[in-house]
Amino acid sequence: ENNSSMIVSRTELSRLYPDMSDKQIEKRLAFVLEGFNSIYGKAQPRLFSAPGRTELGGNHTDHQNGLVIAAAINLDNIAAALPNGENVIRIFSDTHGSASVDLSELSPPASETGTPASLVRGVAEYFTKQGFGTVGGFEAYISGQVPVGSGLSSSAAFETLIASIMNGLYFDGKIPPETLARAGQYAENVHFGKPCGLMDQMASAMGGIIQIDFKNPYAPKI
Repeated sequence: ENNSSMIVSRTELSRLYPDMSDKQIEKRLAFVLEGFNSIYGKAQPRLFSAPGRTELGGNHTDHQNGLVIAAAINLDNIAAALPNGENVIRIFSDTHGSASVDLSELSPPASETGTPASLVRGVAEYFTKQGFGTVGGFEAYISGQVPVGSGLSSSAAFETLIASIMNGLYFDGKIPPETLARAGQYAENVHFGKPCGLMDQMASAMGGIIQIDFKNPYAPKI
């Protein structure tokens, strides 16, 4: 039985979704778990979440070494994911579509630019280049509540979610939020082909309301 209480405690769920009833939370998680099972035919995956974000002040000044105040919002992307014992990552997202990434080659192929697969490969390459270890294969079903094109950073939420899955499945959750954000930015800059700043990914990875000083873009103060 796909009982979410077996996977995450109700206390944790209430902290994550304070404005939702137990019934609403159960319905949302059941949707993701059933989606995972329908595609991959496996039970008891792990659950991961990454929120969208809004800026409260300093829109895009992260590009100009400025100050920003940003906040995670109560719309998130959640994923059910499980290692598959292979060297391939397979993802189905109801907002970003399907992607299959062979991890034997992590450098960005030109044909992948601008695709969800490029973001997955980019995050995996960043963690490998930073010396965290090897990212293995997994399968994931992603349900997104952050609308694409809404200005709420659906791409940053997707990148942060992918980084969180890899962190949880292969690095024991030891990679800090700031590094998860940088992995997402690297994937978007180098693999996806968009020269974004770091505010969006940092707000998604950190959660809550944060102030960031980008005077030194390589070591921003949060």
